[in-house]
Amino acid sequence: MRVTPSMFYNSIYQKNSTNINNELFDVNKQISSGLKIQYANEDVPVFAQTMRLDNEITILSQIKLSTENGYKVSNQTDSIMNEFSDLMNRFRTLLLQGSNDTNDETARNAIASELRGIEKNLRSLANTSIGGKYLFSGSALDVQPIDDNGIYQGNDDRLDAFVGSNNKQQFNISGADLFLGENTSVNRQITTNVVSTNLLMKYPALQATAADTEELSASSDMRQFMGDTDNTSAPANTYYFYLRGTKSDGTNFNSKVSLSDNDKVSDLLNEIGKLYGNTGAKQVVNVSLNSTGQIVIQDKINGSSNIDFHMVGAVDFSGGAAADVATIDALDSGESSFDNIINLTSTAANPDLYVREFTKSGFTSATGAPANIEGLVYDRTAFSIDGSTISSNVPQIIKDTNGFAEPATKLSEVFDLSQGTADTLDGTQLRLTGTTIDGVNPYDITINLDSAGSTFVDNIGATTYDIFNMDTTGRVATDADEVTYQQLLDVINMAVTGNLPAGATDADYDTAIEDSRLSGDSYLTYDGKIAFKDLTNGNTQASISMYDTNSGDFTADPSVVAFNANNSLTIKDPKNDFFKSLDEMIRSVEEYKVFPDAETGTERSLGMENAIARMDALQDHFFSMHARVGAQSNTLDQSLQRVQILDVTTQTLRSSVIDTDIAEASLKLQQLTINYQAMLSTVGKVSDLSLVNYI
Repeated sequence: MRVTPSMFYNSIYQKNSTNINNELFDVNKQISSGLKIQYANEDVPVFAQTMRLDNEITILSQIKLSTENGYKVSNQTDSIMNEFSDLMNRFRTLLLQGSNDTNDETARNAIASELRGIEKNLRSLANTSIGGKYLFSGSALDVQPIDDNGIYQGNDDRLDAFVGSNNKQQFNISGADLFLGENTSVNRQITTNVVSTNLLMKYPALQATAADTEELSASSDMRQFMGDTDNTSAPANTYYFYLRGTKSDGTNFNSKVSLSDNDKVSDLLNEIGKLYGNTGAKQVVNVSLNSTGQIVIQDKINGSSNIDFHMVGAVDFSGGAAADVATIDALDSGESSFDNIINLTSTAANPDLYVREFTKSGFTSATGAPANIEGLVYDRTAFSIDGSTISSNVPQIIKDTNGFAEPATKLSEVFDLSQGTADTLDGTQLRLTGTTIDGVNPYDITINLDSAGSTFVDNIGATTYDIFNMDTTGRVATDADEVTYQQLLDVINMAVTGNLPAGATDADYDTAIEDSRLSGDSYLTYDGKIAFKDLTNGNTQASISMYDTNSGDFTADPSVVAFNANNSLTIKDPKNDFFKSLDEMIRSVEEYKVFPDAETGTERSLGMENAIARMDALQDHFFSMHARVGAQSNTLDQSLQRVQILDVTTQTLRSSVIDTDIAEASLKLQQLTINYQAMLSTVGKVSDLSLVNYI
């Protein structure tokens, strides 16, 4: 066969030239773009792997950005809390200085002034913002956390940084946790607020021994604790103590204890402990007497905010039975000033009946409650009035969670179900009394909680109304154990605004509620207390009192609940209210009170000694929160370092998959160029052959 030039060209040059040119084009493209391929069809496996790695890099970039932003907030929070800790340490130091009796009023005024300055600085720190976003408002970043009254305005939402697949890390601390949070390691501690001294020292002729002092102790006898009117313990007096309160588990007690002349204060303290559940083998509370004669009770069960206490002492120095009563109201005829008794200046109906008060709150008595001796009244007291707002002082605490009640909370979740018919509110009655917002018309309501259907009765108009659930249709009266705080608030609102239902139908009920909300608003405060706001007057003329109808009757079951009470002061509690506590502490210094003393200044002032104990509890809570912030910052920092390493590793892996190795490509380019030149040289030589070469 004859070999033609065309055959030679096709077999040697064209095919090799095309291949080499393609390879040269590819390697030049790789060098210029830096990529091994640019289109999927060039290398499907490489393209797929590159796309997967690109997705990983995008996700890592998002994680990195989210983590960096979270770390900045957490780190800033950590820094702010360092400043908080420094100011709180200074605050505590000043409280210690203020409680020192070497300081006169001038020095304490200066201390109080500095404390107010620290309070202002702490409030400013609480309202710290970054780029217009507040640190401690939860997710309500545009809302200033603490208002001018020290009340938290944000929410309790957490903010999370995305730190990995299905992995989030909180980076904020909400003001709800920081300023109102709960420290379950704290034991609730309460105290009476009336100073008690050795009453025999008031009347030297009765002084038992020359060693007697004004200060009481657990070893003091009943004559020293409750007084006497003669210089002998014969005939013996009988001293009665009427005790009411709440145990750690939320159940209540109502008891009368009698002691004689030779019994000791320690015997009374033991009786109090027994009411809380103390036995010889088990102590659930510590009951003690401080140096100013006040009874201090500390819960030994962590994390409960339930324990409460009220006590009245009574003795009939005539030897009669006036101190031994069934209902506390009967003691109102007695004398609460021992000085008046020993000086024969008493104007009481029964000047021989001495009634000793152990708590005072400045509350006025409600309708039907005793009015003479303030300390007799426990939970039948009128709510406090401040401008247009009326509020109670006892938080409604859910027994199972120790949380504050909300409108949807059932009364049965808070009330003591151990009284009456066990495990139900069936048969419980509440009394709601006061004056409507017009300041003229009284109201008197009895709320009947009944399993067959709860009702409320207008005692003035002698009309009974069903308590309906407004969230249902085809309504019937609500089962006692299903009644909610919102339903109770609706009844309060209707009564206080004077908008009782016009009839017995559910439509009448709805209309009355709607009309009442035009002139008043009944609600639960942030700390679980019942409040009413008069929408028609800047200074309301209304009044409210609400209590269990068993209140004050020592022959009946204890009250299942208290809404407003002349109760013991709280020294420490698992629940914190930071700025309210600061204000109470400073007020103790401003009023020069080392211990609570209802006779001077603010009746419910803590006293500096107790303020120090509360400050310790607040600091413990802050240290816990600060440690939490530190842990969050460390976790975010570690996550950031990890994602940075992963990002570099993934970028490297991607580079190895898709990026061109310039040195390798350059070498290949040189080899292809040499090959191409060699091919051209060969073809040129072959093309130059003459006929002689073929012969």
